[in-house]
Amino acid sequence: MLTMNYTYRIDPDATQQAELLEWIETCRGVYNYALRELKDWIASRKCQVDRCSRVLSRVRGTQWYVVITIESSVSVPDTPVHSRAIGIDLGLERFLTASDGSFQKRPQFFKSMQGKLKLLQRRAARKQKGSQNWEKAQIEVARMHHRIGNRRQDFHLKTAHQLCDQAQTIFAEDLNVKGLTRGMLRKDCVDAAFGKFLSLTEWVCWKRGVYFAKVNPNGTSQTCPSCLATVSKGLEVREHHCPECGYRTHRDTPSASLRERAAAEMVLHRGQENVVSQGLWGTETACQVGLSGVDDLDQWRGAGIPNREVGKPAL
Repeated sequence: MLTMNYTYRIDPDATQQAELLEWIETCRGVYNYALRELKDWIASRKCQVDRCSRVLSRVRGTQWYVVITIESSVSVPDTPVHSRAIGIDLGLERFLTASDGSFQKRPQFFKSMQGKLKLLQRRAARKQKGSQNWEKAQIEVARMHHRIGNRRQDFHLKTAHQLCDQAQTIFAEDLNVKGLTRGMLRKDCVDAAFGKFLSLTEWVCWKRGVYFAKVNPNGTSQTCPSCLATVSKGLEVREHHCPECGYRTHRDTPSASLRERAAAEMVLHRGQENVVSQGLWGTETACQVGLSGVDDLDQWRGAGIPNREVGKPAL
């Protein structure tokens, strides 16, 4: 069963908004009533389970969307592994570094607008709670949050499409997103929204016929992509140089971090290994990676097939 959702922004008039808000209020009341019943039932049996919070508030600065869901019994085949492949490494110094040396700087969506947001919040705090001026101030704060979120999503989507322009097979780290939001850099990680970016990238890849897969992220920055030896590096080390095989990532992109590029190349290696071990790689979809410091898949398989032109299938 194929399910597709189409989301459209709508602009209801005042009467329609009042009716929609009444529906939302009814849903909120029903949800909270049912949740209270569930909590009472759990408390009476002293059962230790996770429980949801109550729904904490009025809707302000509402943006209305309509979602159209289409279901069909048509079978859509998975996107095959094909043509040029790259690995990507996500980080806070640079949002994204690819195994081919390209990278994307990290816009600081929240930090760049934090001053304006604090100003609006201070203005709202000075208003008498419940007054019309207080309500207007709360709407301004909500609109600022919408603006920050929209800028972040716009960047994520444009970056995902740029990746699909670069390659037809993309591998990324399967990050522990929740763990990243608990450390010292949690504000920066939440602002970057790596989890949302990976989800959007997976959707864009599916839409554009690009193969996308995640790999184990453990040790990608501590492993040499050439000989697979462990090369321990502190966060202050910004380049990769393997003492075992002497491999150093090339400086064909001077401003790109050598360390991050080495991690992206390792992501690519792991993705190649996975598709070969799963039998997803075949002659009808074979590709030549052709990246510096990265062996092609034929060498990984030990087949000894001569190099082929990028994107040209073997016959």
